[in-house]
Amino acid sequence: MQYEPIKRSLGRFISGSVIMRKAFYYLLNLILLRAWHIKKALKKIESDHSGEAVVLDAGAGFGQYTWWMSRLNRKWKINAVDIDKDQTDACSAFINKTGNSDRISFRTADLTTFTEPMYYDLILSVDVMEHIKEDETVFRNFYNSLKDNGILLISTPSDKGGSDIHDEDNKSFIDEHVRSGYGIDEITAKLNNAGFRTVEASYTYGKPGKISWMLTMKYPVKMLNVSYLFFVILPFYFLVFFPVSIILNIFDLCLDHKTGTGLLVRATKVT
Repeated sequence: MQYEPIKRSLGRFISGSVIMRKAFYYLLNLILLRAWHIKKALKKIESDHSGEAVVLDAGAGFGQYTWWMSRLNRKWKINAVDIDKDQTDACSAFINKTGNSDRISFRTADLTTFTEPMYYDLILSVDVMEHIKEDETVFRNFYNSLKDNGILLISTPSDKGGSDIHDEDNKSFIDEHVRSGYGIDEITAKLNNAGFRTVEASYTYGKPGKISWMLTMKYPVKMLNVSYLFFVILPFYFLVFFPVSIILNIFDLCLDHKTGTGLLVRATKVT
């Protein structure tokens, strides 16, 4: 399935309207389980970094996490980068309209070449690394860009069914993925090789999360890949399945998972 054309269509739909983009961010944070896990982890990080900090949203996409972090701590300065210029231009226009350009910025950049040595206290990377073949180069860039004791937080599919791959004959649910997911040992080793010595990884999207993902992502994306006419049907679809997904997300957030189709990784730069 192709996800990028759908993202571009959504981007055009919400561009130009501050209210529409804010509403879109709110819905994404409710529907997407990954947002629940990321917000929980960021709140824990913020409790230890309640003062000023410089943050990088690496691969910001629609910019919903940049916006949410700017609300989480108004002392944080947040730089957001993405390889898609249309996305960064639209996000920049939104930020300018909200009057937050003094502490939030968006720019176009390739993470395989992007580095700002010893500049960031926190780097967030959400559903990005599965799109980049040169992942170890990016991990080194992250390490070099962090200050001492800086934190890297990554959300990415796991190799336990991430991208909806369950055996070697399956194809990734998202065509743009260059890898189906990471194993905990694999991503820990790659982060260690980049210089990180403290790495904590846990599974997300356990059994309840997997069902929620199918209801809120897999089936809607499948429908939209058939025809964009399904945009008309989706509000009624979510009216039925959204309450179910909320309950499933709560269970997934509160439970510890021995395995899962997602990974949440926290790495600290300790010199």
